[in-house]
Amino acid sequence: MKILVTNDDGIKAESLWALVAELQKTAHVTVVAPDGERSGIGTAVTLFQPLHVQEVASPIKGVPAYAVDGSPSDCVILALGKLTDGVDMVVSGINPNLNLGEDVYISGTVGAAMQGYFRGLPALAVSAPPGSQVGLTVGAWTAALLAQKIAAASFARIFLNLNVPDLPLEEINSVKITRLARASHINSVEEDNRGLRKQYQLVRERLAEAGSDGTDIQAIMRGDISITPLYTSLLDKPPQRLLKKLSADLLNELKKV
Repeated sequence: MKILVTNDDGIKAESLWALVAELQKTAHVTVVAPDGERSGIGTAVTLFQPLHVQEVASPIKGVPAYAVDGSPSDCVILALGKLTDGVDMVVSGINPNLNLGEDVYISGTVGAAMQGYFRGLPALAVSAPPGSQVGLTVGAWTAALLAQKIAAASFARIFLNLNVPDLPLEEINSVKITRLARASHINSVEEDNRGLRKQYQLVRERLAEAGSDGTDIQAIMRGDISITPLYTSLLDKPPQRLLKKLSADLLNELKKV
């Protein structure tokens, strides 16, 4: 299996290489990621200026790595169009912040994975709580095992958003197939009158409420791993039998790792 890995936090992000370290144990991995921070950029692509690619030294032997001076979506488009051959899956992350509810519409992590999905490939976006080392570890383990299950299921076009709680494996309750919460943040604007020009700062504050039954926010707050299927057409909605097959015994298998 050949996996393309990207992110929106940049080629040097610790969370990126935590993910690659697990994926490369069972797959041939190529990394194509932005040359710097590109969070909150969604599905943006660069249309009016050229892009540049630089091969960089990889911290993991045998894993080629490239830095791109563009968005996460640019990275996937370039990788699939010019830099790689025969990719079987796109995995984006690990984002060191949860992507829940409406977050998916502005997340560069999710936007990058979506480019793989648009091109008919299985795609997985992976996120963990901010500042959580255990979240990065559990996220990497879960993503690697889920990638194997997706490959074994031979389902060509599936797009999953994976979020893990800030808990060690032994304290995680279950794996839930969830839906997006309707809202994850309160969005507001702060005004700053210092300096010669008036400035405005967009502020996003995460909602504290648990969310409705079955949502990704509720799952995380209850200490569950959340797997949310994403799709752009009802015709592409993955069948429940497949989702149950992917999630069945996932936690038990992780605890045997």
